[in-house]
Amino acid sequence: MAKQKRTPSRPRVIPPAQGEDRIHQVHVYYGYGKGKTTCCVGLAIRAVGAGMKVVLVQFDKGYDGETEHYSERHVLRQLDGVALHPTGCERMMPDGTFRFGAEPQDIEEARRGLETARLLVREGTQDLLILDEILAAAAYGLLRREDVMELLDLYDKDRRCELVLSGHKVWDALVERVDLMTEMRKVKHYYARGVPARKGIEF
Repeated sequence: MAKQKRTPSRPRVIPPAQGEDRIHQVHVYYGYGKGKTTCCVGLAIRAVGAGMKVVLVQFDKGYDGETEHYSERHVLRQLDGVALHPTGCERMMPDGTFRFGAEPQDIEEARRGLETARLLVREGTQDLLILDEILAAAAYGLLRREDVMELLDLYDKDRRCELVLSGHKVWDALVERVDLMTEMRKVKHYYARGVPARKGIEF
């Protein structure tokens, strides 16, 4: 009697959650490697493609209404499903040098971004809220770590949307608190060979 061929078992597929059954999560993309904002923008595009509403609040990436240093924002401003809130002061000086440090106006702008984020967490109708470079703002003295943790406390009262945080550094309490964390780690970078930041690639 011939043996019957066994059909290989298929892996169990969990269908995407729908409607009110969806559970929103907190993402963190951090590290000193290139790709954090690129990841955030890519996720925003994916969400818009799925018919979702996206709000992107950026910290320490200001815009004076004339000079735009971040090319992706030209596209984001044209998308119906994206609301963009850049905050921060100009850091590129007329002579081409970059201004470092945290001056009072930088801190004021970071606080403005934080208040915008709080309002969106409490009352926003977005499906995806991205707080780009909020962790960098906490790392370099524009905000406090406590500000970020209090924002997560507020979010946990009503997880009305998916939440994304990005920046350079994380800390133990944050690591324990979030649902997804990806490190962008620099293995090799052409900056070391003197290649400058290039429009359309780095900005």
